[in-house]
Amino acid sequence: MRKIGGIDVKRISIDDIEGFSIGHAENSQALTGCTVIICKAGATTGVDVRGGAPGTRETDLLRSENLIETVHAVFLSGGSAYGLDVGSGVMRFLEENQVGFDAQVAKIPIVTGAVLFDLAVGNPSIRPDHLMGYQACVNAVQTIPLKEGNVGAGTGATVGKCLGMDYAMKGGIGVHAIQIGDLKVAAIIAVNCFGDVIDPTTNQIIAGVYDKKIEKFLKSEEQLLNRITNGKTTNNFHGNTAIGTVITNAYLTKAQANKVASIAHDGFARTMRPSHTMLDGDTIFTMSIGEVEADISTIGMIAANVVETAVLRGVQKAETVNGIIGFPSI
Repeated sequence: MRKIGGIDVKRISIDDIEGFSIGHAENSQALTGCTVIICKAGATTGVDVRGGAPGTRETDLLRSENLIETVHAVFLSGGSAYGLDVGSGVMRFLEENQVGFDAQVAKIPIVTGAVLFDLAVGNPSIRPDHLMGYQACVNAVQTIPLKEGNVGAGTGATVGKCLGMDYAMKGGIGVHAIQIGDLKVAAIIAVNCFGDVIDPTTNQIIAGVYDKKIEKFLKSEEQLLNRITNGKTTNNFHGNTAIGTVITNAYLTKAQANKVASIAHDGFARTMRPSHTMLDGDTIFTMSIGEVEADISTIGMIAANVVETAVLRGVQKAETVNGIIGFPSI
């Protein structure tokens, strides 16, 4: 059991939310990967892009006034803009399985997604592509147990980069799911933020700008303020973006799914300092398939809470790699 607002809620597996299949694929040598969330029946989907440097595919389809109501897959990928090629592999897999929007002459899979920058961590010439996207789909439908940390889109994720990679810590992918009555809500988040990750229950940094020599967090917000007082204004930061997806068995319209995605960003703001910067492409999708009726504001509040926990788990499960220290090592 876990509490939200003092109320006990039941923790469940993300696989307990019927209608979704989730899979990872990665290159552990190149340190990059992707994660795919499939809904063959089509999920009502919304999105909110908050960061100033996003990399996304087909998010305009999700605007409330546009035609398409349901999406067949969302992908999260490393590789920066190169990683958008993952979507082609997801489309091929779904087409082979006769999944898609019936356009009479063809069934067109509706696939949307977002990417993060991890090129500075491993081999920048190897990025997630259509083959890796296809493999993630294969892994999803084979019901391989879903791992966290240095897997999928979290393989090359890092956090706390305002002083460069020498002071960064390892990020990763985190998952959290809960049930209240018949309502189920889950989040899967690839944590690759520019700032520090904070545990809001203690207000303590658990991952971020870290000096390995003195074994101390240097606090991203303090470093940014020091740049102002020292007269340093050049923007030379790169390599960021936290991306993720909320899934639920609630009944949502597309407009409501967009609103839940917006509220879910509160989970980023509570755990990442700073968050939603011009140097991040922070993006959250919401996918809904089900008939459980609930107040939209309450669903959004729950979504923010599961995002918050998924962010913490993303760094807590991340292991040291290539000299980038992970949470279990400090």
